[in-house]
Amino acid sequence: MKTRIYFLSILFAFTLIACEEQSGPTGNGGNPNSPNGGGDGNSQQNNDWLIPFNEVKDGGPGKDGIPALTNPELISANAASYVNDSELIIGYSNGEIAVAYPHKILDQHEIVNDDIGDESIAVIYCPLTGTGVGWDRIVDGEHKTTFGVSGLLYNTNVIPYDRQTNSNWSQILLKSVNGELSGTLAKNYILIETTWGTWKKMYPDTKVLSSNTGYNKNYDHYPYRDYRTNHSYFLFSYSHQDGRRPNKERVLGILINEKAKAYTFDNYRDQIKIVEDIFQGVNLAVVGSESDNFIIAFDREIEDEVILDFTALQNSFPAIMIDNEGTEWDASGRGVSGPRTGQQLKKVTQFIGYWFAWATFYPNMDL
Repeated sequence: MKTRIYFLSILFAFTLIACEEQSGPTGNGGNPNSPNGGGDGNSQQNNDWLIPFNEVKDGGPGKDGIPALTNPELISANAASYVNDSELIIGYSNGEIAVAYPHKILDQHEIVNDDIGDESIAVIYCPLTGTGVGWDRIVDGEHKTTFGVSGLLYNTNVIPYDRQTNSNWSQILLKSVNGELSGTLAKNYILIETTWGTWKKMYPDTKVLSSNTGYNKNYDHYPYRDYRTNHSYFLFSYSHQDGRRPNKERVLGILINEKAKAYTFDNYRDQIKIVEDIFQGVNLAVVGSESDNFIIAFDREIEDEVILDFTALQNSFPAIMIDNEGTEWDASGRGVSGPRTGQQLKKVTQFIGYWFAWATFYPNMDL
């Protein structure tokens, strides 16, 4: 009986995300893309999907029932009293502008469509898999779109849809899995997940997403109770078990040639450290710090087959490492002082997520 009551309370909390009184747009009360059909006639058929159709689940709130944000208000770090230094954020920096998106807002909106300088980015976060990615909103080479929350899940992971073509996308697979753009790969921006306190040290002039979103939501309330820390509790099923790490442990996963490898915080205790590795033929420098709560991977090959050697820097933000030529680099892979100032290290596709999610989408991945 207690288990049943607990489950119902969690389900109720999940539904509240869509059902709270809002001063902004509301959901449509149903999911026209539900694999079970219904809605406005846009339901998809079995053979339309690149992922197993019977594993696409209706999450409950319906299409746009979890409301994505578009071009929300950004405020200065000093004005963001609603975020505590210990709370997680997802950050992006292009060398000129830095923006932080707190988990506490992403938990209840999941997608932020933003314009940062000349770049149009969708920050897509799934609270059920702990995964945050950044996608270019130019999805077909010429038209700018926005992404919304379809209300569907695959292996308990969010399925965004783009409003230009109504195609459905798998967040963790980083591609469209249904609709006009089926098979199209997302163009990724590299985001950094860390605490708000660390991000402010890295980028003191950062902007941050305002809690004034136009929706009447309590962003201090986490809607999934102990989901983040209870390794045996899940709202939806997933297809693959891997007991090498605790289910909800946060790990950095990297993707090269559709192969995945995970890096854990175990290797980065006490101070900033660098692990040099070769994965799928790419020379990597994986930099992290458990105390500062970040892990980031970089390609060590800069140009003309020059492979740099890096040394970690302590207490030197924004720089986190220095190479053998004397250039210091920040967490976004940009040279901030030395002979390569202004240059950018090659990007490696990566994001932090719960271990079970990475292991489910990429079974038997390297660890």
